[in-house]
Amino acid sequence: MKKITGWCMMNIKTVHVHGKGSEEGLTMYYIGVDLGTSAVKLLLMDGAGQILKIVSREYPIYFPHPGWSEQNPEDWYAQTMAGLKELLNGFDGGQLAGISFGGQMHGLVILDSEDRVIRPALLWNDGRTYEECDYLNNVIGKEKLSEYTANISFTGFTAPKVLWVKNKEPENFARIAKIMLPKDYIAYRLTGVHCTDVSDASGMLLFDVKNRCWSQKMLKICGIREEQMAKVYESYETVGTLLPEVAAELGVPAGVKVAAGAGDNAAAAVGTGTVGEGMCNISLGTSGTIFISSEKFGVDRNNALHAFAHADGHYHLMGCMLSAASCNKWWLGDIIGTEDYAAEQAQITKLGENHVYFLPYLMGERSPHNNPNARGTFIGMTMDTTRADMTQAVLEGVAFALRDSFEVAKSLGIKIERTKICGGGAKSALWKKMIANIMNIKVDVVENEEGPALGGAMLAAVACGEYASVEEAAAKLVRVIDTVEPEPELAAKYEERYQQFRQIYPACKPLFEIIK
Repeated sequence: MKKITGWCMMNIKTVHVHGKGSEEGLTMYYIGVDLGTSAVKLLLMDGAGQILKIVSREYPIYFPHPGWSEQNPEDWYAQTMAGLKELLNGFDGGQLAGISFGGQMHGLVILDSEDRVIRPALLWNDGRTYEECDYLNNVIGKEKLSEYTANISFTGFTAPKVLWVKNKEPENFARIAKIMLPKDYIAYRLTGVHCTDVSDASGMLLFDVKNRCWSQKMLKICGIREEQMAKVYESYETVGTLLPEVAAELGVPAGVKVAAGAGDNAAAAVGTGTVGEGMCNISLGTSGTIFISSEKFGVDRNNALHAFAHADGHYHLMGCMLSAASCNKWWLGDIIGTEDYAAEQAQITKLGENHVYFLPYLMGERSPHNNPNARGTFIGMTMDTTRADMTQAVLEGVAFALRDSFEVAKSLGIKIERTKICGGGAKSALWKKMIANIMNIKVDVVENEEGPALGGAMLAAVACGEYASVEEAAAKLVRVIDTVEPEPELAAKYEERYQQFRQIYPACKPLFEIIK
């Protein structure tokens, strides 16, 4: 079994502030737990929104076969507990009021009747379920899936993973008493409650998104019963309090509330203030997303975008590309052999004039193509093509691919004039400029780019009554510190380049089917 692991790194940042007091005159604390793919990130925030400390701890990921991706849920819990202890060190645990989550979506955690983990969790980027996806999309049918869940099947979603266990590991399937998502397993270990939230449940292909409940028809298709599913909460709702033994181990009151939390993208959207009608957030992380919040439920005709419930009590559309900042890391680190990203980007001076294009489909693609066979592709090189041109093409390719999803949203009549931005790639001023001009919208930079961890802490604060709603918390705590404006002349150049880019995938698609 192939394994990638590392020592348990702790990246700790501590700031001491004076915050808003409770009735007893104490500053109350809130914790956001971001259960990521490579590490858990924990953030301590006071009621005024000041970030007091951040801790990160890594855990292994396993690749037992090509295309498979698994983790041990016990590793998540062990590092979360260790991280919570480190996070609270130096602070009065008696002032902790609430904990909530953001977390990697779509993963399958299955428990037996004794609540023991049956097998390693299948992760969001696990690609073994192509046969099950084919069955769901082409035998059950995309129209029925969309009717039942507002979405169609992708290899990363949870329902095809359930079917894979049913088909390939029937002895494990027979033992299933509870089906859970990654962050919800941590909530269960902290509270003893089998719970999930509407945003994370939306990505399972088992959830009736419009009506915010489990889809009985999808459960039947997968051969599971509703009692095997966790109870569904709104993201800002309290699911329970810490178990006495957990509270004692952490040195905090047993009455600390635990809120349901949200999937990582919805939690990140809360952290950037992307709540309410017509707000947008772009995330340039390992994967890339364009997230559009809406007060109304809606689905595009081809299900090119995911239609999910949002953590603010409403809905959102999301385009998700599997490789974003990871494309830049692959190109510079694995191919060129450098970690000096700034130096490479400094050589890029002629925006909107590059004759080289890059399709960023290094792991296949989800939105809007839903094609696991799509591949990364350079096209347009000539003898005068430079290293800088290739690097520029990678950055632009990611931005062009995000615009593909943006165009789907525009086709629904959604008007977006500006977006927030977050993720590791958002630290690049050049990349932000490209996105502003390729999409021809304003790009707002927020003061704190702590993503799902901050969103989780804000949801905990709402659950504890510090704020009346998610919208109020976002309005009071999220501050825009810079805006990148599109430049008309450059935006026009990129418009021409984008129209060329969008013709490349359809031309290459037949080749992708034969060069698997």
